[in-house]
Amino acid sequence: MKISKKEDLLERMRGGGNLLRSEKLNLVMLLSLPAMMGQLSIIAMQYIDAMMVGQLGAQASAAIGVVSTSTWLFGGVCGTLASGFCVLVAHRIGAGDRDGARAILRQALLLCFGFALLVSALCVGMHRFLPVWLGADADVASLASGYFLVWSLTLPVMQLMYLSNGMLRSSGNMLVPGVLGVAMMLLDVLFNRMFIPRWGVAGAALATSLAGGSVSLTSLAYLLLRSKDLRLWGHPGRLRFDMNIIRDSLSISAPMVVEHTVFCAAQIASTIIVAGLGTVAIAANAFGIVVESLCYMPGYGIGEAATTLIGQSYGARRIDLIRSFSRLTIVVGVAVMTLLAVVMYVYAPDLMALMTPDPEVQAQSVIALRIEAFAEPMYAASIVTYCVFVGLGDTLVPSIMNLSTIWLVRIPLAWVLSRTMGFPGVWVAMAVELTVRGTIFLTRMRLKKISYKDNKVENRRNRK
Repeated sequence: MKISKKEDLLERMRGGGNLLRSEKLNLVMLLSLPAMMGQLSIIAMQYIDAMMVGQLGAQASAAIGVVSTSTWLFGGVCGTLASGFCVLVAHRIGAGDRDGARAILRQALLLCFGFALLVSALCVGMHRFLPVWLGADADVASLASGYFLVWSLTLPVMQLMYLSNGMLRSSGNMLVPGVLGVAMMLLDVLFNRMFIPRWGVAGAALATSLAGGSVSLTSLAYLLLRSKDLRLWGHPGRLRFDMNIIRDSLSISAPMVVEHTVFCAAQIASTIIVAGLGTVAIAANAFGIVVESLCYMPGYGIGEAATTLIGQSYGARRIDLIRSFSRLTIVVGVAVMTLLAVVMYVYAPDLMALMTPDPEVQAQSVIALRIEAFAEPMYAASIVTYCVFVGLGDTLVPSIMNLSTIWLVRIPLAWVLSRTMGFPGVWVAMAVELTVRGTIFLTRMRLKKISYKDNKVENRRNRK
């Protein structure tokens, strides 16, 4: 059977074959483009949601904005827990151990879904109080509470999407998650038209949840029944919990979970700072974050490709390819996000005009986006370099680096500048912090020495 160019390059990479520079770049683009398509579709979905809710007024937009960091917090904790298992699967596939990869997948499915059930229960229990804790006034808090409740109830199903898409990407399949991302966006538009006119903000949450749930089940079915490297159908095996695998997965994901939690606490602190500046600032901040995502989410798509390529190269013990793919993905990420930053700077007024009819919110958001545009190249460097480290299973030090910059630079600076510059000061602080973050990540990448001494799962397998 004829195999695709991507599969041929991946097999040569895993098998120790030589790759020309042009072939390496080709492989980076073959993996990055579908991943970027998936990320852009997610952002387009958020953009459409914000635009449709924005037509309901500033209060409705502020309601979603005030809990957006919290949904990112709890959803991200579930997603990062799955990341440790996905990295181990990439290592196993790179080493040619598909049975071992399937054993990891079986354990990940049960453990990650169970964890998401617990997080969902926690979120449901706090949905009435969260907006008040975040400083929203009574009218905004009531709307935000309903939105957060609907989102919380569907979190376990969304966890299946985080895990199954992550596993597919670890195997080198970026196309299916990318296509499903586009499908989720289209379903979200359809459901938004059905539910937002009836139920407002809560209808937007229901539309997103139904679209995400449909895609979650489809992605999981593809993974279990069709994936060449990971399908469980036709490959029977018992679910045996291996504490070594669980421990090694947690050694990768635990620093990421802690980082994400503390990072989101910083985002919530930033939201509280913005909330003190009024409803217009809250709405402008929420819209600004959505539009800025058009710049940085393609960077995350390239980062996903970097994690897959680095993870499989690490499993195949190809240090030469680790170094080559690290450089290539970082350069591509910086180039793409720089180009998008220029577009964002020039067309910020037009983008914000689509988001909200409120001229004051538009004006504040445009200022924020144009400030942030100058930080996007270094933000790209930090995103892709972090993903390179994740592919290596090296997450502790990068997580500390992320936390240090946001807590020691962004939050104190935002607090000071918000009192002298108002809302734009918060975004100046963000731009400064992202520039510092990119600088230290590039520095560590330059000094990084690649070693296999910490590859515990592989070492144990070799001893057996």
